[in-house]
Amino acid sequence: MRTTTKTATIGTAALAAAGLLLPLLGTVPAAAEDTRPTRAAVATADSGPAVPFGSHTFPYAAGTLKPSGTQSALDQAVIKTYNAWKSAFVKKNCGNGWYQVISPDADHPYVAEAQGYGMVVTATMAGADPDAKTAFDGMVKYVLAHPSVNNSNLLAAEQNASCKSVDGSDSATDGDLDVAYGLLLADKQWGSTGTYNYKDLAVKHINAIKKSEVNPTTHLMLLGDWSDSGESHYWMTRSSDWMIDHFRAFRTATGDSTWDTVRTAHQQLITSQQSKYASGTGLLADFVVNTNSTAKPASGEVLEGPNDGDYSWNACRDPWRIGTDAVTSGDSASLASARKLNTWIKSKTGGNPNKIVSGYHLNGSAFDSGNDMAFTAPFVVTALTDSGSQAWLDALWNKLATTSIDPDLYYGGSVQLQSMIVASGNYWVP
Repeated sequence: MRTTTKTATIGTAALAAAGLLLPLLGTVPAAAEDTRPTRAAVATADSGPAVPFGSHTFPYAAGTLKPSGTQSALDQAVIKTYNAWKSAFVKKNCGNGWYQVISPDADHPYVAEAQGYGMVVTATMAGADPDAKTAFDGMVKYVLAHPSVNNSNLLAAEQNASCKSVDGSDSATDGDLDVAYGLLLADKQWGSTGTYNYKDLAVKHINAIKKSEVNPTTHLMLLGDWSDSGESHYWMTRSSDWMIDHFRAFRTATGDSTWDTVRTAHQQLITSQQSKYASGTGLLADFVVNTNSTAKPASGEVLEGPNDGDYSWNACRDPWRIGTDAVTSGDSASLASARKLNTWIKSKTGGNPNKIVSGYHLNGSAFDSGNDMAFTAPFVVTALTDSGSQAWLDALWNKLATTSIDPDLYYGGSVQLQSMIVASGNYWVP
């Protein structure tokens, strides 16, 4: 779901769908999987978080870079950005004990994507923020009070200033993916014996995603639970919904091998789209069509605007998402895809992050001259994957760490913060 005002708004929900740096990380232990946070390590609901921010207990893949400087400096830069982000966007405007993330640059004050970001970020920052669990539970309460009309275990995509669901009250896939993932993080952090059974809610949400937001033929993500076999967007998928690490976490949480199939289908699509349509850049389109035959980038407007087939306001998140799976799983396909993106953007900008603009055709030519953190920040994650990119990584990190959160730009600020969490070594997969 795209949220910035620089893009066309969607008329109905059916159409909305300061740090210096560290050297290379050491070799990942042979039993790296066993060092991940487990149920046995989970704190009880009324104790502190099991994986407090800054604990760095989740090993990244061998050879992953990290921005230069002390780990403490990296962590403090993230905390500073988080505090500014929280102050700007985490609100209690709706009463009822609800917390919600406001999106002033979206076409509605509250969108599902924002609530998903809020839940993932808040659970991850527990330990640095003593009020993280209170805010998280308030977000859960808000989500549960705004179900999709099509599947009550999913979140309605948009709410107005009165906190009422609007535009059909159906879902947006990216928001649901992050809501489910945030609940899994919370289960590991605080256990599921408190006010909310996070694990049970997560599994219900994951199963609802499988039922209503995965195309059963292609195993690719649909745009929302409003898209069915009789609907024109059914053989279409949005690249910013291809969250490979989330699919891994869903497989672990549910034991459902469907998520292996889903993950593989998306990784194969990423690889093929890069090879066929962006061999020199690795860029992906906002929307891919014809998924039931020969999948290809959209040609002109199919949902949001004339750049639906370009690297625009949805796909700009792809380097962050693909790179995150690459560094947390070490998967060869994700690493290859991330490195393609990194190689291109480093060359395109001459190593200067200020030259990253807000929109590219898949051949790498720019169609917009603006700058926005939604486009700049994600490349800090792909830079982690290339041993020859330390100077480039440092330049990107310093750009992010010294750029203040703009309280009018929720989208770029949210992507900036989450990219910094990954780049600083503070991301983990439940």
